Amino acid sequence: MLSFSRLVSRRPWAVLLVWLLVALLSLPFAARAPAALQADPTGGLEGSEATRVAELLRDRFGEKNTNAALLVTHSTPPLTTPEGRARYDAFVAGLKDVPGVSQVVEAQASGPLKTVADGGELALTVAQIPLEQGGPEAVTALRAYARTVSGDGLNVRVTGGQAIADDFTRFAEEDTKRSEVTALPLIALLLLGVFGALVATGLPLVVGMLSISVAMAGLYGLTHLMPVSTFAQSVITMLGLGAGIDYALLMVNRFREELPRAHGDSRAAAARTVLTAGRSVAFSGLTVAIALAGLIVPPVTFVRSLGIGGVLVVLLTVLASLTALPAMLAVLGERVNSPRVLKFGWAQNAGASAGWTAFARRVTARPWLGVLGSAALLLVMAIPALHMKTGYAGAWGLSPGVESRDALADVRRLGAGGLLSQFEVVLDLNGQRYGPADRAKFQAVVEDLRALPGVKAVLSPFVTPADLSGAGGSGGDALAAMTALTQRSFSQDRTLLRATVVPEDNLRADLIAPFEARIREVLRGSGYAYLLGGAPIGGQEFSRAITGTLPQVVLTVFAGTFLLLMVAFRSLLIPLKSIVTNALTVGAAAGLVTLIVQDGFLAAPLGIPQDVGVLDSSLPVLLFAVMFGLSMDYEIFLLSRVQEEHLRGTPNDEAVVRAVGHTARIITSAAVIMFIVFTAFLFGRVVASKSIGLGLAIAVALDATLVRLVLVPAFLKLAGRWNWWLPAWLDKRLPHIKLEH
Repeated sequence: MLSFSRLVSRRPWAVLLVWLLVALLSLPFAARAPAALQADPTGGLEGSEATRVAELLRDRFGEKNTNAALLVTHSTPPLTTPEGRARYDAFVAGLKDVPGVSQVVEAQASGPLKTVADGGELALTVAQIPLEQGGPEAVTALRAYARTVSGDGLNVRVTGGQAIADDFTRFAEEDTKRSEVTALPLIALLLLGVFGALVATGLPLVVGMLSISVAMAGLYGLTHLMPVSTFAQSVITMLGLGAGIDYALLMVNRFREELPRAHGDSRAAAARTVLTAGRSVAFSGLTVAIALAGLIVPPVTFVRSLGIGGVLVVLLTVLASLTALPAMLAVLGERVNSPRVLKFGWAQNAGASAGWTAFARRVTARPWLGVLGSAALLLVMAIPALHMKTGYAGAWGLSPGVESRDALADVRRLGAGGLLSQFEVVLDLNGQRYGPADRAKFQAVVEDLRALPGVKAVLSPFVTPADLSGAGGSGGDALAAMTALTQRSFSQDRTLLRATVVPEDNLRADLIAPFEARIREVLRGSGYAYLLGGAPIGGQEFSRAITGTLPQVVLTVFAGTFLLLMVAFRSLLIPLKSIVTNALTVGAAAGLVTLIVQDGFLAAPLGIPQDVGVLDSSLPVLLFAVMFGLSMDYEIFLLSRVQEEHLRGTPNDEAVVRAVGHTARIITSAAVIMFIVFTAFLFGRVVASKSIGLGLAIAVALDATLVRLVLVPAFLKLAGRWNWWLPAWLDKRLPHIKLEH
């Protein structure tokens, strides 16, 4: 830390020039990052059952048409009239020429799988597009074509798996930009209230935006090495603004305190700021980075991308706070306090707050009430998390008003929602070619699948009117439909059999598991070795892969945090208490998010759809890592001051009271800023981003009030001298770190 202090105090202009060059070089790459990000894949886990099914369909069946784009048309006059039919036929003819479209299935006016409703005003057309490469480009071309033909009595909207994923990526980017635009003016006003001066107000914003720009450029580079989750940009924006402003608030406040002591020598004051507040910032950032690094441990690429993005922005934020910010302070000197706009004293002086000191005395006067009451309240809030359900939310993870979600509602009205929830069954003949003796056995399996509740059709060689209506034949041509069904049902060497189970409706993530269980029960009794795939299975596997990493992430974060806090505070009880209290905060926030997003309680006033039914599979892991890390910020701000008083010889109870009096203003100011940053994401259209923002906003509010100002001071009072107990043999072996702010 001494080297940092000397660097910024002796060569501030050189430091600022380096940061300026880095920022300018980063901007072009940062601008490209959002387009390179991806929505969570639901069937791309290497070696998973759904992936093996997809590979078999491609390699052994020659299947290329398993990625469907659904085009919903509203026609006036309806298709039942000559004029409406002529317009529709022209639309279909042009659709076949759209780049990337390999096959078109026209709307069916009759049959159990008919795709025309409302007297011909509403119809569904299916366009098969590339399964892997080229899917996004094909959807872009389809949407451009839909806009071209819409109008004059015909309106076309596009949905489907690829369209939904594209909307996730697009609106996640727009949500991030919108949150920045919404939050920054409010943050600026609050910082003006904290500092009272325009220059001081601008410095935390500069640090936040600087770290975000460079981190987004790094994220773009990461996309060339691995798939990177769409949510990574949300994480970077939240942490870059929240933590960046948090740390800058602490640093600027300390600089303003040190400046008079240095007799106006801005370089000396900047160096002292780095040595004091800078130590707390570095240590706090390290704990946040450790929590986010827990996301890198699990062998799931998308989870790792979130962890790498989070660690990157936190480390850059700490680096900017310890170099660029002190350099600016060294150059500005007394000008950091100009122009003075507000002259009231809230949070503008570094002395102890009389109000918060009195509050701390009341809390420590009844410590058992503070500990038990706070813990009980947090545990009650956490109860809904016990029935948390996770999965790939699909179109339900988007807000109403997004094309792919709204069009899916029309698809469901047509009774064709199951087209997006098809299960692919592959039966293995154990190397033997299909022959006449296998016909009855295969047909029996198909009939058993067809008889399951919730099944609308089973596509197989054993045709029924329902199968013919949905088999892919053009214009109701039964012979062509039967031929297509036969070709798709046998592998090229006729050693594998295939059947496609179409549910009655699009299955929400929480309804997939029971439907899957019924299919597997039939297949287990069939006598065949089998594989079960399709989008629903891929989604379930992806969800289980991510949520299954949670114990590993939790243990990694707990272990790293415990060791770091033990070294910093020379205590065994302090890190244990920190882990427990932070876990209570995370649990309470997770419970309230479950209650709101999954169960729909108060969802409508917060702009969250009430029919989501599940939390995105990445949310539990992501919320834990980010919330746990950020909660440590305030923990370190408070505990470092308690330790400072303790080392001066202040009695334990008084040390706790003084620490709260000195830090409460910083903690509450920083918490309000973070709360604004996180709640800004509630105005977006991606439910997962809304959920992340909601969870973090709740966690920060609870942590900065109930936990940090009631539960922790009360516990420190009860623990007394045991707060700082560390076996002598261990104390000798641990490095010494001094924290001040």
